[in-house]
Amino acid sequence: MNSVYTINKGINRPITFKGLKAQYIGYLGIGIGCVLVLFAVLYISGVNMFLCLGLTFLLGTLLFAGVYKLSDTYGQHGLLKKLALRNIPPALRSSSRRLFIQLKK
Repeated sequence: MNSVYTINKGINRPITFKGLKAQYIGYLGIGIGCVLVLFAVLYISGVNMFLCLGLTFLLGTLLFAGVYKLSDTYGQHGLLKKLALRNIPPALRSSSRRLFIQLKK
């Protein structure tokens, strides 16, 4: 008996789009939105059109290069792990052994 349903083989895989993994797709989307808003603000404020386009193109290119570099360097969870590593204290100090003695009981 052949089943008409196909099995989804992509379960628990990160979302990828054109080489970007997981949260970097969101970072790129937010960045593109910010560049678009910056272009609109510059254009409405009367800045020269060629300067607006040049600045937008430059910032967009830097954004794409930066996000792809982060995605390739850290992978799906690496950047979040690196940011979380900052919050770990280098050492723990205790003025009393009472807590550790109570753990044995």
